[in-house]
Amino acid sequence: MTDSDERRTDQGSVLRDRYTSHDIFERILKAAGDEIKRGSRELFFSALAAGFAITLTFFLYATMTYESNGHFLLSSILYPLGFIYIILGNYQLYTENTVPPVALTVERLSSLPSMFYVWGVVLAGNLTGGVIGAYGLAKLNIFSNGAATAATNIATKALETQWWTLFHHGAIAGFIVAGLVWLDYAANDTATRFLLVYIAFFAISAASLNHSVVTAVEALYLYFNQAITLTVAFSDLFLPVVLGNTVGGVFLVTVVNYFQTPDFINQDASIRLSWKDWLFDFKTFQDT
Repeated sequence: MTDSDERRTDQGSVLRDRYTSHDIFERILKAAGDEIKRGSRELFFSALAAGFAITLTFFLYATMTYESNGHFLLSSILYPLGFIYIILGNYQLYTENTVPPVALTVERLSSLPSMFYVWGVVLAGNLTGGVIGAYGLAKLNIFSNGAATAATNIATKALETQWWTLFHHGAIAGFIVAGLVWLDYAANDTATRFLLVYIAFFAISAASLNHSVVTAVEALYLYFNQAITLTVAFSDLFLPVVLGNTVGGVFLVTVVNYFQTPDFINQDASIRLSWKDWLFDFKTFQDT
């Protein structure tokens, strides 16, 4: 074998160690298939744990905002911690969970009702954990006085933001999270995943973007402090952000990532659900 042959072999070996878009999408589909089959109780309690972790993110963000006198970078330094627990611990978070079921659904390997069911269970668990966590932060004197004021100011700032601005901020954050999920399935080790999660959510916080479950905890914190009604908490804070997160995440999966995987797009149509089953039945391709 010549030196040039060895170089070509070495280069090929390097390329084979890197996942292609096809490989990443295949891994996401496999994960989505596992998620779609998980029982409601398992999904809910995993999502409940994620809701508690998001409470930790809000607590640390408010505390660091107070301790750093509102410095936008220092305030965000511990913001990613709750998300690190969630993603490395494989808990169920709504924004992170939107991506794999969408991948399975756009392939017509799972139905729309099945996807919405998984979303609903996960979101219900996240919000239940957020309700319990926000109540604890508001009523149990967990914050110092200064941090409690910072927490109120953070939530009030979001409340004073226009509806469509919150939506747009949520869409960008959803796009970032969906990109993170894509990269997460391209990573092979925990250290890389840790770094990816940290950078992504630090960026979301530092850029004053909005994550739906964090925003829900902020809104609930104001509610439990009798600053707003539950209707305002839902309609003016949570709703625009969760819609933005969903649109941003789904857009990245369907437009950016899915359409760069032609092998999946052009695969045998016989393995897909019929349009009727896809639209109306709680089915995956294994059920047919």
